[in-house]
Amino acid sequence: MELLYASSVGVLVSCGVFLILRSRTFPVVLGLTMFSYAVNLFLFSSGRLSLNQAAVLGTSTEYADPLPQALVLTAIVIGFAMTAFVVILAIRGRTDLGNDHVDGQVPDTNNHNNDNNNKVKV
Repeated sequence: MELLYASSVGVLVSCGVFLILRSRTFPVVLGLTMFSYAVNLFLFSSGRLSLNQAAVLGTSTEYADPLPQALVLTAIVIGFAMTAFVVILAIRGRTDLGNDHVDGQVPDTNNHNNDNNNKVKV
């Protein structure tokens, strides 16, 4: 079970980093969200993965650590607020700049055609 859990965290981190490095804003927002999900899973696993253990003292002989659960709950709320902020920031950037590229400039893919058209034919 730990291998599956660790591999899912690794896949989320790798997909998140891949999407963060994209040139458009929406994949960057998705990458940040996936990266925050991976951090939440990592925080949750720091309290040891256990089955059939109570989160409250006194109901059983063994109990689950409630601190990682509280940290993940707090991280979910903060992550949702930050995602909403970044989406609004991306929408504002698109309306101000006219495109949704991260640096605000559309890459020129027709550079080779412009060089050939500007040459004087003899």
